[in-house]
Amino acid sequence: VLPTPAVAMISAHENVPGVVVTASHNKFSDNGIKVFAAGGRKLSDADEKRIEAELHFLLSQESDAPAADGGVGVVIRRSDAVSLYVEHLVGLFGEGSLAGLRIVIDTANGAMSNVASLVLGRLGADVIVMNDAPNGTNINDGCGATFPQGLCEFISGTGTGVSVDLGFAYDGDGDRVIAVDENGHIVDGDRLIALSVADRRELNTLTDDTVVVTVMANLGFHQAMRDAGVKVVTTAVGDRYVLDAMESGNFVLGGEQSGHIIHRDLATTGDGLLASIVLAQFVRRRLQDGLKFSKLASEALHTFPQVLKNVQVAVRPNDVAALLSAEIAHEEANLGDHGRVLVRSSGTEPLIRVMVEADSLEQANEVADRLVAVALAKCVEPQS
Repeated sequence: VLPTPAVAMISAHENVPGVVVTASHNKFSDNGIKVFAAGGRKLSDADEKRIEAELHFLLSQESDAPAADGGVGVVIRRSDAVSLYVEHLVGLFGEGSLAGLRIVIDTANGAMSNVASLVLGRLGADVIVMNDAPNGTNINDGCGATFPQGLCEFISGTGTGVSVDLGFAYDGDGDRVIAVDENGHIVDGDRLIALSVADRRELNTLTDDTVVVTVMANLGFHQAMRDAGVKVVTTAVGDRYVLDAMESGNFVLGGEQSGHIIHRDLATTGDGLLASIVLAQFVRRRLQDGLKFSKLASEALHTFPQVLKNVQVAVRPNDVAALLSAEIAHEEANLGDHGRVLVRSSGTEPLIRVMVEADSLEQANEVADRLVAVALAKCVEPQS
């Protein structure tokens, strides 16, 4: 078992394609396939659709798939794959670079279970591990990056009550991370990216003072970057689109609110463990100045309350934002600079997603409810 970013790393180093069978951050029964091109980069939408179409064609035939021609590939088992990834990360950051930190990690009973503690320990951290006993079905089951509440409770004292500096929760395949401060409070991807911006500016490694995020980034993130003089490039939802924009502009930092964080000068894709090490090094430097992680995170940005609601549809509209344009414009005018609205179709499910940010959670819910009602009226066929 190997984390997704480890497959990408080996794919890049060996210049060969990589394939990962994974449910990512979902339950074990939702396994899918992630494919990396030679060089460790995710495939384009067009390439993915071409492969899917070919698979559908082959699976639809009554006879067996056609015999392979002379262009077959070769599969070689790498028993040293985990150690290659471990040594790669240790080599990037250096043994002892996290000395003095006590870190709690939740490995989601997933692919980071036999990797993250080993790497962090080699870097000098005192590591406490949760949910590192995968049995094939318990991956992401009430744990990890999508369920960080257990980590919060552990750190805040419901667990052992030990004093720690910070915590990290990874998802099942290890390409995303959510942090928890020393008081047991969640630090989401927006704040982690903002802190990574501060870190890179301090080290003078933020190319063109620019960061790449998706349309889901909180309004407070944009305001914090504007106040800091940092330019923000915004993409569609998906780490692939973040990486596309990073490559187009030669930018080094980007990510998503969900915890996908890409350091393009260090990796070809989102790597939860790598991103957590970068952040831990920043926290370690700040602790030497007497600043704890909770203070760093709280001062990184002011988060506007955000509400996300889904509308089940039979068929996803091609442009739901255009369909609801008048209603969206009305709500945005009322919110002004104190909120925003995003209505989009899910890229993977028959859902319309409504996101609203406002000064208060109550106001955000009210706006979201009105837009959901309109979406139901315009996009969902009446039941007979």
